[in-house]
Amino acid sequence: MSFIKGDLLTRTRKLVKGLAKAEPKITLPEDVYIKKFFRKHPDSKHEDAIKISSFDPPPARIFVLRVLELKEQGVAEEEAMAVADMEYRMERKEKKKAYSCLKKVARLQGKRPPPNPYPSAIKEIQAEEKKYVRDRFYNPKIIQLVRQLQEDKAAEAQERFRAGGGSW
Repeated sequence: MSFIKGDLLTRTRKLVKGLAKAEPKITLPEDVYIKKFFRKHPDSKHEDAIKISSFDPPPARIFVLRVLELKEQGVAEEEAMAVADMEYRMERKEKKKAYSCLKKVARLQGKRPPPNPYPSAIKEIQAEEKKYVRDRFYNPKIIQLVRQLQEDKAAEAQERFRAGGGSW
């Protein structure tokens, strides 16, 4: 019988915590290429956010899968990366061009341009937070809380002034 109770994960954690075993690391073959992709395209780190509701893999995964596919076909690693990089850049240009065409058509029809179907991850996050940013100016509960904090701060400052005698 084992002296450690619990499942394998618990046992491993206890062994690592007790310095009896090195921390296990899981590495995948594509990890190296993902790091190279992000070194070459640091702006796409924000696009790589995991979107639960999305079925499309992030650009880094598409790049890596293409590199691995080309390597399986016998293409050299550097050539495979160059081809995948070229395809990635072309895809980004096509997306931008398609959106600019959509905007032109909307302007010609006198309508508002449609929202960008390929927004940057930073802009998506800002759009989600916009509600909460505006909320702090118009929500009565938050306004009351801010006033209360201001009053507390003013009372505390006045109390310190009295305790100090009012002299510098």
